[in-house]
Amino acid sequence: MVKKSSENQVVKNYKKTGIIAAIVIAVAVLGVWAVRALNSNSGASVSDAVAVVSEDAANGANLRIAVVRMDAIQGTATALKDLRAQKEKYENSLRDELTRDQKALEKEKAEIEKSQDVLSREALQRRVVDYQNKVTKLQRDLTERAQSIEMSYQKALNEVQTKHLDPVIEGIIAKKKLSLVIDGRMARTGADVANLDITDEVIKALDKKVSKVKMENPKGF
Repeated sequence: MVKKSSENQVVKNYKKTGIIAAIVIAVAVLGVWAVRALNSNSGASVSDAVAVVSEDAANGANLRIAVVRMDAIQGTATALKDLRAQKEKYENSLRDELTRDQKALEKEKAEIEKSQDVLSREALQRRVVDYQNKVTKLQRDLTERAQSIEMSYQKALNEVQTKHLDPVIEGIIAKKKLSLVIDGRMARTGADVANLDITDEVIKALDKKVSKVKMENPKGF
């Protein structure tokens, strides 16, 4: 009875904790319920449960494994290097605009400060409010345009992966009759294993398949 009351109280606190925390709490409550249900009706024993599992397993002598270093592909493949250059071009353009607009706002701020003794209080207040609105608008526009650059870049990256990189890797898997390809960033390998790392071959094949993917023009460019 104590546990049930505690769970009900947790559920009542959803609105106070926010939606993400509420989901976590909900999962926890369901977890308590699930454990209790499992304990009350455990079903078959482990040996009975695994009886449906076959005895077949991969044989080490027949496994053909390769490693691909995705970080090297990202830094070396022609299409991906070109995409980074496109992104940097947009970012540099945005940075130049920011510098220009900042200088203009600094000049306007200096003019407002000089006019404090000349303008009426109401006129000065209007100029200050107008200046603050310009600063807010600049910050909002720059943020939106920076996010748009990143979105266009990520969309182009996804296109390279789904249309070009994935098919290339799948083609190499088929040609080499590989059983498993591991991301080299997560693997630790010895130096004496011949033909294990296929990264260079993937890059050469990818470069042959595609050399340029154009980013969509980000918002505001």
